[in-house]
Amino acid sequence: MTRMGVSPRPASPVDNGAVVLGIDPGTASTGFGLVERRGGTLASLGGGVISTSSDERLERRLAAISSCLGELIAEHRPSALAVEDIFFGRNVRTAFAVGQARGAVLATAGAGGIPCFAYTPQAVKLAVCGSGRARKDQVQRMVAALLGLASPPESDHAADALALAICHASQMAETSAFRSRIPNT
Repeated sequence: MTRMGVSPRPASPVDNGAVVLGIDPGTASTGFGLVERRGGTLASLGGGVISTSSDERLERRLAAISSCLGELIAEHRPSALAVEDIFFGRNVRTAFAVGQARGAVLATAGAGGIPCFAYTPQAVKLAVCGSGRARKDQVQRMVAALLGLASPPESDHAADALALAICHASQMAETSAFRSRIPNT
């Protein structure tokens, strides 16, 4: 069974700014965060986690992630999707699972006509916290501060997704040298 938890939107007027959907991909938990750029400020439109059960077959889990993401895209019509670049650490199996979830995300965004941009974890931490070596709790606190949230997001997946959206939204008006479009390979 797939669950998609969405944090409530903060109460504030919307002026139809650019909406960025940030995605922290994973087969068990895919974090998502929606950030709107309103002039020189950023506002949260919500965030949460798409959760899938390890009892489900992989193709069903990926389909569930795609379906939930499709609903988010249809509802919020983001102008861009920011996704975490794949990091190959010691656990290759985890990297493959993240890559498969990332593929489902990119395919869904592509089907919706949403341009995708990739950021390394270090680039996101640098953009949000001022240091590429920031800890998870620092990212969560800075996300809350930058978006004017009453408290940091409970889920580190949702916080990472919001941080990705912040990273891209912050650089939308700046030079494109700091962002990398998903290459056509």
